[in-house]
Amino acid sequence: MNKEILRLAIPNVLSNISIPLLSTVDTALMGRLSELHLGAVGIGAMIFNILYWNLGFLRMGTTGITAQAFGKNDQDEIIHTLGRAMLLVVLLSSLLVLFQQPLARLMIQLMNISEEQIPMVETYFFIRIWAAPATIGLFAMMGWFFGMQNAVLPLVLTLLINGVNIIGSYYLVHVRGWGIAGVAWGTVLAQYVGFFGAALLFWIKYRSTLKVFRGKALYQLQALKSFLQINKDIFIRTVCLTTAFGFFYRQSAALGASVLAINVILLQFVNWMSYGVDGFAYASESLVGKYKGAGIAAQLKESIRLSFLWGIGLAIVYTICYFLFSDLLLRLFTDQAHLLVDSRSYIIWIILFPLIGTPCYIWDGVFIGLTASKAMRQTMLIALGVYIGSFYLLPSSLSNHSLWLALLLFMAARGGLQWYWYHRFIK
Repeated sequence: MNKEILRLAIPNVLSNISIPLLSTVDTALMGRLSELHLGAVGIGAMIFNILYWNLGFLRMGTTGITAQAFGKNDQDEIIHTLGRAMLLVVLLSSLLVLFQQPLARLMIQLMNISEEQIPMVETYFFIRIWAAPATIGLFAMMGWFFGMQNAVLPLVLTLLINGVNIIGSYYLVHVRGWGIAGVAWGTVLAQYVGFFGAALLFWIKYRSTLKVFRGKALYQLQALKSFLQINKDIFIRTVCLTTAFGFFYRQSAALGASVLAINVILLQFVNWMSYGVDGFAYASESLVGKYKGAGIAAQLKESIRLSFLWGIGLAIVYTICYFLFSDLLLRLFTDQAHLLVDSRSYIIWIILFPLIGTPCYIWDGVFIGLTASKAMRQTMLIALGVYIGSFYLLPSSLSNHSLWLALLLFMAARGGLQWYWYHRFIK
C-alpha cells in the first residue's frame, strides 16, 4: 500500500510543488517594481483563484467518478465521464469570456481594491480571462488522468505549463518590459500549451477508450444527474473556500497597501505547503475511489490511514523548513527593506499552518474518492461560519494577527469537522 501511495503521490507532489512557482515568479517579478505592483498581481491572481477554484469541481468530481469506474472496470462510464466534463468545460468557459466585463467590475468591487491599483488589476484580468477555455479544460483532463490512477501525465503537463509560464513571464516582464501585462500573457500562453499537450497525451495513451464512446450516452438523464449533483455539492464547498480566501484578501487590502503586500508574500508559503500536501490528497482520491468502486473495504481504510501518515510527515518537513529558513525565503519575493522587516512578525502563523492545515487537505482527498460531496459541502459551510465569526470576535487591535488566527481556526475547523463526519456518518 505504501508503494502504491508513493507511486501516485510522488509525481503529484512534484507537479503540485511546481504550481506555486508560477505565483512565486510573478510575485518576485512584481515585488521588485513596487508594493502597488505586488499587491495588484496578488489581487489579480486571487480573482482568478476565486473563479477557477469555484470551477475546481470539474477536476475533483471527475477524479472521484472516474476512479470508482476504474475500480469497477466500467469502460463505458470511464470515457463518458470525461465527455460530460468536457461539455461543462465548453459551457462554463463560454460564460466567463462572454460576461468578462460585468464579472471584472463585480470582482474589483468585492476585493476592495484601491483606486490606484484598479488599472493594473484590470490589465491583468482582461488578458488572463482569455485563458479560461484552456484552464478549465485542463481541470477536466487532469481529473480524468488522476481517476485513471495515472499521476505521471499530470506531472508532465504541470512541468510543461509551469516551464512555459515562468520563461514566458520572465521574458515579457524583464526583457520586453511589459510589466503586469507580461505576467498575464505568460499565463495565457502556458495554459493553451498545456491543454493541447493534454489532448495529445490522451490520444497517445488512451485513444482506445474512444471505441466505446457514444454521444447519446452523455445525455443519459440518470448518469448526467448524478454527475451534476456531485459537482454541485463540490461547487458549493469550493465557493465557501474561495469566499474565505477572498475575505482574507479583502481584509488585507483594508489594512493598507503594505499589509496587503506582506500577506500576498506570506500566502506564497501557504501555497507551497498546500500544493505539496495535496500530492498525498490526490493519491488518496485515486486510491479511495478505486477501492470504493472495487468494494475492498480493508484496503480502502488502509489507504486512508497511510495517506494521513505521509501527509502529516510532509507537513512536519514544511514546518521545520519555514522555521529555519524563513528569512531566506522572504528575500525571494522582495528586496524592499520595510516589507522584509514587517513580514517577520507574522512568520509564526506560517510555521503553524502546515501542522494545523494538513488534515483537512487529506480529508478532502478521502471524501472526493468516496464521492461524499454532500459531506464536503456541509463541513465547509460550518467551517466558514467559524472563520468569519472568529475574525469578528477577536480583538480588533490585533489587526493582521487576528486575520491570520481566524484563517488558522478555519483550517482546524475543517479538519475536525471532516474527521467527525467521516466517523459518525460514513465509516
